[in-house]
Amino acid sequence: MSHHDAARTALRICPLCEATCGLTLTIEGTRVTGARGDRDDVFSQGFICPKGASFGELDADPDRLRMPLVREDGRLREASWDEAFDAVAAGLRPLIEQYGPNAVGVVLGNPNVHTMAGALYPPVLLSTLRTRNLFTAGTLDQMPKHVSSGLLFGSPVAIPVPDLDRTDHLLLLGANPLESNGSLCTAADFPGKLKALRRRGGKLVVVDPRRTRTAKLADQHLAIRPGTDALLLAALAQVLFEEKRTEPGRLEQHVEGMDELREAIQPFTPEAVAEACDIPADEIRTMARELAAAPTAAVYGRVGSSTVEYGTLANWLVDVLNILTGNLDRPGGALFPLAATDRAPRPAGPGKGFALGRWQSRVSGHPEAKGELPMAALAEEIETPGEGQIRALISLAANPVLSAPDGNRLDAALAGLDFMVSVDPYLNETSRRAHVVLPPPPPSQSAHYDFAFSAFAVRNQVRYTRPAVPLEEGRLDESEILARLILAASGMHGAEPSAVDAMVIESTLAKAVADPLSPVHGRDAKELAAQLTGRTGPERRLDLMLRLGPYGDGFGAQGGSTHGLTLDRLLAHPHGIDLGPLEPRVPEVLKTRSGRIELFPAPIAADLPRLRRALGERAASLVLVGRRHLRSNNSWLHNVPALGGGTNRCTLQVHPEDAARLGLADGATARITADGGALDVPVEVTDTVRTGVVSLPHGWGHNRPGTRMKVAAASPGVNVNQLLDGSRLDPLSGTAVLNGFPVEVAPIS
Repeated sequence: MSHHDAARTALRICPLCEATCGLTLTIEGTRVTGARGDRDDVFSQGFICPKGASFGELDADPDRLRMPLVREDGRLREASWDEAFDAVAAGLRPLIEQYGPNAVGVVLGNPNVHTMAGALYPPVLLSTLRTRNLFTAGTLDQMPKHVSSGLLFGSPVAIPVPDLDRTDHLLLLGANPLESNGSLCTAADFPGKLKALRRRGGKLVVVDPRRTRTAKLADQHLAIRPGTDALLLAALAQVLFEEKRTEPGRLEQHVEGMDELREAIQPFTPEAVAEACDIPADEIRTMARELAAAPTAAVYGRVGSSTVEYGTLANWLVDVLNILTGNLDRPGGALFPLAATDRAPRPAGPGKGFALGRWQSRVSGHPEAKGELPMAALAEEIETPGEGQIRALISLAANPVLSAPDGNRLDAALAGLDFMVSVDPYLNETSRRAHVVLPPPPPSQSAHYDFAFSAFAVRNQVRYTRPAVPLEEGRLDESEILARLILAASGMHGAEPSAVDAMVIESTLAKAVADPLSPVHGRDAKELAAQLTGRTGPERRLDLMLRLGPYGDGFGAQGGSTHGLTLDRLLAHPHGIDLGPLEPRVPEVLKTRSGRIELFPAPIAADLPRLRRALGERAASLVLVGRRHLRSNNSWLHNVPALGGGTNRCTLQVHPEDAARLGLADGATARITADGGALDVPVEVTDTVRTGVVSLPHGWGHNRPGTRMKVAAASPGVNVNQLLDGSRLDPLSGTAVLNGFPVEVAPIS
C-alpha cells in the first residue's frame, strides 16, 4: 500500500455480541486499521467495548481461511469453490437418496445470528432438507426462554425485554451484562443504562453466586446457591399471592390460570426455599414486597438461570412475576419489541399455540423443542446404527466439540461420519473433522442487518450497513456460499445461486397477495417483485421484509405505515432510523389457542413436582458455574491477540474458605472431577465467588491437533464441558445443565 492511499471511514454494525453497536471503521486501502463507536448511531450513540475496538485485528486474522478446503486421502487441502461444491453435492445427495432426509443432521452455532446470511439462508436449507435432526446453540443457552414464551404467549419468539430506560426497579438473575453486554435483551451500553437507573433513584438487585462486575454495581447482591433460581422466584410469587400483592392491572382480562397457579405455588414459601437457596426467608419477603411496591419493575433472567436443572421453570417464573405485578407489557416493566422485519401486527385472537415434543430423538427419546433436539444428544445420534442414524452433518458456524457436553465423545463421533461440511472462517475443534470447509469472508467485506437482535432490542430501531470493504478476489459472499450449499444439498447443484433468493421472494409475495390481512392483498406478485430495489439477493429480501413489515410502505398501499420503510429509505439514513420506545402489544402479540396468556400451562404443571422435590434434597458440597468475559464470546474470539490476557483467562475460581478446606493454593494446579471426567486447571483464589461454588469459563480447550488457530492454541485452557457426559438436561427444553452441577476438587501434589 502506498502512502498516497488516504484513510477513509465506513460505518459497520458490530457483529461480535448482542449489543449491536454502531462502529466507525478507519480503512486504509482494504485494511481496517481502527474502530471507534459511531456517535451518531441512533441506537448505540458511540458506545463501544473491547470486542468492537478489536474489529480490525479480528478482520485481518491471518488464521482465517481464504479458500475452501476439501478432504483427500484423509487430509484437508485447498480447493476451488467449484470443486468444493461438487464435493458437497457428491457427499450429501447419495446419502439423502439412500437413507432419507433424517440421515443429514444440521448444527447451527451462535455466530449465525450475527450475520445477515446466517439469518436468511438456514431456514431455507431446513425447509428443503426436511430433516428432523436439527441441533443448535439454543439448547446450550436460551431454549428455556423460547419454551416458556411459547407456553405462556403461544410463540417461542415472543420474548419480553426489560424496559431499561424507564424502569424503577430491576431484578437480574443469572445475568452479567457488564461483561456480556446483555443476552436476549439487545441494549447498547447496558452498563450505562444500569448506572442511569440508579442515578434516577431506581433500585438494581442482582442474584448471582459470583460478585460479578454487575453485582458490584447493584444496590443489593444476593449470592444464591447455583441452580436454585426457580425456587427463589416461586417463593417471590408465593409471597405476592399470600400477602394479596398481585396486581395484574389491565392484563387481568388477558390472563387465564391464575387460581391454579396460586394453588400450585403454595408449598414454595420463603421458609421452605431459604435453605436450598441459601437466602434468609425475611430477605425473600422483602424482595417480593419491594418488587410489588415499585412504581414500575422488571424481572430479567439469563444464561445462568437457563442452563440449570430447572431452566424452563425459572424462565417461566420470570414472566409470571412480571405478570403478577402488572409489569408485563407496560412502560418501565418488560415489553415486547416490534422489529422492522417482524410480521406486521395482526388482529388479536386465538392462534395455533405452541406444542412441545411433536417428535422425539431416535436414541434417547428426547422431545423436540421449537423443532430442535438437544445438542447433548448429537453424538449418540451419529454413533448409534439403525434407521434414522445421522450419516452426514452440515455445521454452520458451530463449534460443539467445545460448546456441548463431552466434546471428546462428539469429536470421535464426527470422525466417523460418512460426510461433513462446515461453513466456518477457521479450522477449529469442530471444522477440522469436515470433509469440506467453506470459509465466509471477514466481516468488513459483508453487509450487516440484525434480524434476530432487533426483535430483542430495548428500543425499536432499524439499521443497515453495506460492506465497508469490497469482497476480496477469490472469495465468495456468505450469502452465495449458503445459497450454493442449499442447491448442492437439495439436488439443484449447479443452478444459479440467485435462484434461491428469487424462490423465497416469489413464495413470500405469493402468500402476501393471497392474504386478506396483507397490505398487498389482491395485487400482482410479479409487479411487486419488480419494484424491489437492492444490489444483491439479500438486499432485495430485506427490502421485501421492510415493506411488508410493521413500519413498511406496503408497496405504496394505503395501509402502509407512516414510516413508509423501504431499503432505499434506510440507506438514506446511514446511522439508522429510530422507531421509538417499546409500546404495549398485548393482546395482539398472543398466539395461544385461547388467545390469552396461559399462566399455568400443562407441561409446566407436570414439571413443577420435580421442583417441589428439590426442597427436600441436600445440596452438593461443591458445584460449578461458568463465567462471562467482556473480551470473549464463547469459543470464537480466542484467536484475537488484543482480546487475550488480563481477566480473560481460563482459571478455576475458588473461595478462600473452600481453598483452605481443600488444600488449594492460588496459582497451583487442581484436579476437578464430575460426571464426565476430570480436568487439571490453575486455581485462582478469590472471594468474588461464594462458598460452595467454583467457577470455570466456557469456550476453552484449544489444544486439539489439526486446528489452525495459533493464538488460541498458545493459551488453550481446558474445556469445562468435558466434565459433563450429557445426561443432565432440563427436561422441558432439552437444554444442557452447564451450571450448578456437582464437582469434586483436589490439589495435584
